[in-house]
Amino acid sequence: MIMEPLLLDRLLQIGDLFQKDMSRAFEGTPLSTARVHLLWALQDAGPSTQQTLARLCGVSPRNITGLVDALEASGHVRRTPHPTDRRAVLVELTETSTAYMAQMRRDHADLDAELLGAVSPEDREAVRRGVAAIADRLSALAAAEGGPS
Repeated sequence: MIMEPLLLDRLLQIGDLFQKDMSRAFEGTPLSTARVHLLWALQDAGPSTQQTLARLCGVSPRNITGLVDALEASGHVRRTPHPTDRRAVLVELTETSTAYMAQMRRDHADLDAELLGAVSPEDREAVRRGVAAIADRLSALAAAEGGPS
């Protein structure tokens, strides 16, 4: 008797497929998953201090410095003086990265539509609610264990 895969098995499969797709998409570029995560944080939050970016990305201040240094060297971000705090600097996307992130957002919307297209129209809202509930529960479990959220 062949058993249906557990929901967790399917989620792990999806995570692995997304990871492989990201690796393929950024192959030959200076971008890594952590660097792209930082670009998304800047896209959503706007110009931010490194302290804020470390919190948003869930990494140490030392780690965020390395990420920002690498993205600055590759022309994806720039550091600018903070307008009200002489001791702080802001990190912001360059014009090229702003356009790149806008394209990535469009690509995500296209893939979202493609993936939801595999689900019957009457089930799509239930899938959205279910995936959101699973993500929220996993985040809560990770936070309770002291892991990343």
